[in-house]
Amino acid sequence: MFKKHTIYKRDKYNMLTVEVQGKTLIVREISDQWGEECHTFVSRPEMIHWAENRFRAEAFDGSDEEREQILTALKSI
Repeated sequence: MFKKHTIYKRDKYNMLTVEVQGKTLIVREISDQWGEECHTFVSRPEMIHWAENRFRAEAFDGSDEEREQILTALKSI
């Protein structure tokens, strides 16, 4: 059985989830603009590196608090 974590969910079209499948982490990013993107990582540091690039402060469309909550939630997995 896989463990699924919801990082954020604004509505049914804008969300980010992480599935933990043993050592593999599968990040599913669903947006109303881009559809579903799936990223597979073999380590937590690799996932955090992706997240820090994906949610860069200068490019993030939201508040600093929201960005920090997303990164904190990903780091807690």
